[in-house]
Amino acid sequence: MEARDHTQEAGALRSGLIVSAGLCVVELVGGLVTNSLALVTDAVHMFTDVAALALTWFALWMCSRPASPQKTFGYYRAEILAAFVNGVALSVLVIFVLVEAWHRLQAPPSVAGGGMLAIAVAGLAVNAIVAARLHAHQSASLNLRGAYLHVVSDLLGSVGAILAGVIIVTTGWTLADPLASVAIAVLILRSSWKLVGEAVDVLMEGVPAHVDLDALERGLAGVIGVGEVHDLHVWTLTTGRYALSAHVVADGRSTPDTMLNDLTCLCRDRFAIDHVTIQVEAESRRAAEPAH
Repeated sequence: MEARDHTQEAGALRSGLIVSAGLCVVELVGGLVTNSLALVTDAVHMFTDVAALALTWFALWMCSRPASPQKTFGYYRAEILAAFVNGVALSVLVIFVLVEAWHRLQAPPSVAGGGMLAIAVAGLAVNAIVAARLHAHQSASLNLRGAYLHVVSDLLGSVGAILAGVIIVTTGWTLADPLASVAIAVLILRSSWKLVGEAVDVLMEGVPAHVDLDALERGLAGVIGVGEVHDLHVWTLTTGRYALSAHVVADGRSTPDTMLNDLTCLCRDRFAIDHVTIQVEAESRRAAEPAH
C-alpha cells in the first residue's frame, strides 16, 4: 500500500503551528495583565493546540515511513494514536477550566474588559486563518481532524472571550467571563469525546462505520463459486484504509483465481476495502475455528 502524499497537509500544519505559538504567548500575557480567565483559558487551550499541531505533524511523518519486517502494515496507526492523544488532552483541559470557572463564579474578580476584548479579537483572526488552512485537509485522516477540532474549539474560545469582553465593557458584569469559559468547555468536551470514541473504535479494530457487515457477508456469499463464508473480519488500518480477512468454501462453479478476483473487486468497489486477504477452502473448517 502506497503512503499518501502529505506535502500540503504538512504545510498547513507548519503555518498553523507558527502562528498559534505566537498567539499563545500573546493571550497568556494579556490574560494575566487583564485578569481574564477566558483569555488565560484560551491561552492554555492554545498551548494544547500548539502541542496537538506538533503531534499531528510528527504523526504525518511517521505514517509516511515505509513498512518494515517488524511493522508489516507500516506506521499508519500513528495517525490514530495522535488523534486519541489529542482528544484526551482536550478532555483533561476542560476539567481544569470548569474547576477554575466554578471558583470564579463564587467570587468574581475584576476583569479589564477592554484589553481582554482587543486580545480576543486578535485571537479570533488568527484562529480563523489556521482553521481555514486545516479545513481542506480535515477529512483526510482522524489525526488531522483532531488538530482541526483543536483549532476550531479555540476559535469558539475566542468568540466566547469576545462576547464576555463586550458584556464586561458595556455593563461591568464580570460573571460573563467565567460563564463564557463554561460554555466553551462544554463545546470542547463534546467534540473531544467524539474524537476519542472514533480513535478507540479504530484501535479496537471495530467494523468501519460505512460497512454493513451483514450486507458484506451476503455479497461475498453471492459471488459465483462461493458456497460459504466464515471467519469474516473487517477493520480500519487508518482513515480511508480498510482491511478484510475471510475464509470462503469453494463449490466448484468457478476457478479459484476468478473467484478471488470477483471477491476482491466486490470488496473494493462496493465497500471501499482495498486490503483483502481471503483463504479458499475445499470444505468448511468453521467447526475448527475458536468461538468469538
